[in-house]
Amino acid sequence: MEEQVQTPAGGHPLAEFTTRLRTRLDQLTTPAARPVWAMGAAEQRQVLTDLATATAQLDALRLQVLAEADRSGATGAEASASAAEWVAHHTRQRRIHARSDLRLAQVLEHHPATATAMASGVVNADQARVIVRSVDRLPTRGEFAVEDEQRTAAEQHLVALARHHDAKELEVLGARLFEVIAPDLAEAYEGRLLEAQEAAAARKTSLTMAQTSHGLCRGRFTVPALHGAILSKAILGLASPTRSDDVVIDPDLPTPVRHGVAFTQLLEALPAEALPTVGGGDITVVVTMRLDQLLADLAAAGVATLDTGTRISAGEARRLACAHRIVPAVLGGASAPLDLGRLRRLHTKAQRLALAQRDGGCTAAGCDRPPALCHAHHDVAWSDGGATSVENGRLLCGHHHRRVHDPAYHHRVRPDGKVDFHRRE
Repeated sequence: MEEQVQTPAGGHPLAEFTTRLRTRLDQLTTPAARPVWAMGAAEQRQVLTDLATATAQLDALRLQVLAEADRSGATGAEASASAAEWVAHHTRQRRIHARSDLRLAQVLEHHPATATAMASGVVNADQARVIVRSVDRLPTRGEFAVEDEQRTAAEQHLVALARHHDAKELEVLGARLFEVIAPDLAEAYEGRLLEAQEAAAARKTSLTMAQTSHGLCRGRFTVPALHGAILSKAILGLASPTRSDDVVIDPDLPTPVRHGVAFTQLLEALPAEALPTVGGGDITVVVTMRLDQLLADLAAAGVATLDTGTRISAGEARRLACAHRIVPAVLGGASAPLDLGRLRRLHTKAQRLALAQRDGGCTAAGCDRPPALCHAHHDVAWSDGGATSVENGRLLCGHHHRRVHDPAYHHRVRPDGKVDFHRRE
């Protein structure tokens, strides 16, 4: 049972108020209280708005007490690191939320217009966070430095807007706050700010992917807003039920699923000419399958293997070979000419694909570089009369390709096709 704190007579009005408030709330939630469905529609609407206003006012009082408790050390008797830690423990809140409340409480002491509006119920906690964040973003030094009077006017401007806009809308308006202060400099300031944001976004850009054991690939990415907008527009277009082609994604599927399907279609539709060449060939997916698998009905079972090592069904491989830019390395079937003899010095794209399929990457012993990071090397040098063919070729990464031609190293091809290197004595 929680400890019941009795407020002594003559105590602080806020302490007396909270005691009376708790008592009245307990009365309203007892089984004998009239149920909320007994209210009329007009009463329900009024209660909802009144409670929202009261919640904002209570939050303002709570934040004031939180900031003072942290400053006075009132919660230090239990060796709590801060008032936020104490509150999180005693009120069963998540610490991240309690810490966020303490930061807001401390910042509001320097934003009197927002604090006053919150105390009167005009601004709620979410709106207050946006307002103080937007005002604090204004530059304090440099050619665009904002004076204290301008900062105060900007804060009052956002407080006034909070009467008609929620926190999300305020975030957008807050981003254009400099226009209110100095409209003549606003475009130059925003341009400078965007350049800084774009540079920071470029540094934070990342992509991680991992293949699961259930035929899935999961990942996370962070990209600049520009590229996020490009991706979003492409996904929304592909997922639209009114798209111009005949491949419409089932509109009854959940939105995340439709967007996921649209993303797979976007990847499959990437044009070869839009991708860079790597080691003399473009980035092409190669599938190994038997001729009878390729010619079979789409529903026929079987297994095919991508050059990345990923295994897919033969039916999926046939679909890709039919509709998309994918090269089937058919065992037992016809292929492009792979032996150009002395007519050409550099290996062709078809030859490189064949080498990638055969070698699986760098053929140096112990090297795991994939085909995309390898060069096509002549075992018998072309300058020595060697043919440009698959039989006379092999894949070597850049490092080992240089070692092959380095007189300081001796190399030999093992029976299994791998190459050993040894420094000459």
